[in-house]
Amino acid sequence: MSDKQQILEVYLHEYDKLKEEQAQRIGFRDNILYVTLGLFGAILSFALSGKTNYYALLVTPWVCLILGWTYLVNDEKISAIGKYIRYDLVNKIQQLNNNTAIESIFGWEIVHRSDKRRLRRKIEQLVIDEITFVLSGITALVAFWFLVSQPPVAVNICGIIELVLLIVLAVEIVIYADLGVGR
Repeated sequence: MSDKQQILEVYLHEYDKLKEEQAQRIGFRDNILYVTLGLFGAILSFALSGKTNYYALLVTPWVCLILGWTYLVNDEKISAIGKYIRYDLVNKIQQLNNNTAIESIFGWEIVHRSDKRRLRRKIEQLVIDEITFVLSGITALVAFWFLVSQPPVAVNICGIIELVLLIVLAVEIVIYADLGVGR
């Protein structure tokens, strides 16, 4: 086997490993949504079971922040792997083959990003992410402030910190939304 073929094998092995990692991250990311919804239900059920439990609503923003950030980081890594394959790995293989156009080897990496409804789907996903990880946390804060007439100052400060962090998360979700089409 020539050096060129060995290097190509290394690149193809790298591709396989990257696709494995990407698939694992997709599964983990998607499961975060189910865990988040389950926790919301549990917290809400407890919080609304009695007036003394309203303080449990303050847990929801932390759940939103922690799981939302974890979701966002995994989603970014999924996109970064795809981008690396589409640009760097394709270019390495092309250079190895004297710039012969072999992009079709990784054609799926581009094709699935090029359909007519991708932008609409990505915007819808952005809205769902914002509702799940930001709006639900803000709603829990507003509900708490509505239901508890005179919370201690420290609790209000904690709530304000949660609100600010949720707004930061909302901005980060928008920044990292991969709305691009094509390569």
